[in-house]
Amino acid sequence: MTFAKLSDEEIAAMSDEDRRALIRRLQLPPERVLPRPEVVRVHRRVRLAFMVGGCIALIPWMVYLGLTLPDDYHARNWSLAWIGFDVGLVLMMATTAYLGWKRRIVLILPAFGTGLLLLVDAWFDIVTAEPGDIWVSTGTALLAEIPLALLQITGGILLLRFLILAHPLHDPAVSPFRTRLPF
Repeated sequence: MTFAKLSDEEIAAMSDEDRRALIRRLQLPPERVLPRPEVVRVHRRVRLAFMVGGCIALIPWMVYLGLTLPDDYHARNWSLAWIGFDVGLVLMMATTAYLGWKRRIVLILPAFGTGLLLLVDAWFDIVTAEPGDIWVSTGTALLAEIPLALLQITGGILLLRFLILAHPLHDPAVSPFRTRLPF
């Protein structure tokens, strides 16, 4: 099989649509890069069923808890719960830092997760604080946890947006946040 090679000048002269058409022709066939359609269907249905079911189940559960939980409660293993949470938070922050240092794209996941954990930490620090500690908890949340959480979450979103926009088959007429899954 012989074929003509495109020169750098010919590629530079191509329109964006011509480049995308060429990339579509050169890309690997879907069956080599995507999971089998039946696997995708099953996983999608299971995930959607659990998420919708979880949403539906949590609503009456929250109402029940709101009506029955005491205002004050002595918790067992309080120190272990907080230390365990903080260990998880440190591991997520360290993973985020390491992947950022190594410039790995998978950084998106722990960055977003770290941001969410920081928001959860701020929330529980404030709502569980004793009256004398509320200002320290609120100040820590406002000056450290929430800004760092927003930095991590927005950083993850910006990286995801970049990946979508940088993809050679991305249609510039479609918002990165409206881009559909390939399967």
